[in-house]
Amino acid sequence: MAAPELHVSQWFNTDRDITLASLRGKVVVVEAFQMLCPGCVSQGLPLAQKVHQSFPREVVAVLGLHTVFEHHAAMTPVSLKAFLHEYRITFPVGVDTPGVGPLPKTMEAFQMRGTPSMLIFDKSGALRAHHFGAVPELLLGAEIATLLCEDADPAPGAAMEIG
Repeated sequence: MAAPELHVSQWFNTDRDITLASLRGKVVVVEAFQMLCPGCVSQGLPLAQKVHQSFPREVVAVLGLHTVFEHHAAMTPVSLKAFLHEYRITFPVGVDTPGVGPLPKTMEAFQMRGTPSMLIFDKSGALRAHHFGAVPELLLGAEIATLLCEDADPAPGAAMEIG
């Protein structure tokens, strides 16, 4: 079953809006981060950038999701644009839409516990892994490779759950 869509108010590093549905047929890696999160800056974003540089874009899509749930005044889109430039983040990054409560909409929809968080979707758009905190590179590579080897629409019950 396909996961809910991302709720994005603005995109960077792309000239079009991106949806999970538009990426069907690819493995999708979403790195949810805040620019003032030390673990995001030292681990999550560099790992997402490595995935973006290592896998062909025809088969693996990497997206960033700036999901602000604290220090709102400091983490504006203007600040994010400068941050992405300074840290040389080249993959598309969306700004999570503010929610009614303290959590942004996508963060709430996927029940993220904080940042960094990584969501991995298979080729059919189903959420297959949800990581909170640092993700070992070997584990991530194995998860992506496993999903790349699967058919886009596996038979019912045939999909292997990972993560």
